[in-house]
Amino acid sequence: QVQLVQSGGGLVQTGDSLRLSCTVSGRTFGSYVLGWFRQAPGRQRGFVAGITWSGGTTYHADSVKGRFTISRDRAKNTVYLQMNSLKPEDTAVYYCAARARGDINTNWGLYDDWGQGTQVTVSS
Repeated sequence: QVQLVQSGGGLVQTGDSLRLSCTVSGRTFGSYVLGWFRQAPGRQRGFVAGITWSGGTTYHADSVKGRFTISRDRAKNTVYLQMNSLKPEDTAVYYCAARARGDINTNWGLYDDWGQGTQVTVSS
């Protein structure tokens, strides 16, 4: 088990940028996969992006490809989600998640540990 503490988020306008951070602690996590998910009111939690901690392989959902970028800084034990060209439909609570083994997966039920969530609101 690991602990995930998120920071960032807030209220921005269409076209603006934001960066979310997720600091990981608790154990060695060389084989972990870290992901970002989001959940808008009345909607299911959906996959945004994922990254393998060891090799840095990434995968982004089609809806954010070209606008969002997931990355990690192993020295800081932190995963980032850089969000550019934000749209009102990106408004949601964003969650950082960790999966102890396996590959990047878009199914949120396969992730073991979760951050506290952070609100991102994009006004039109």
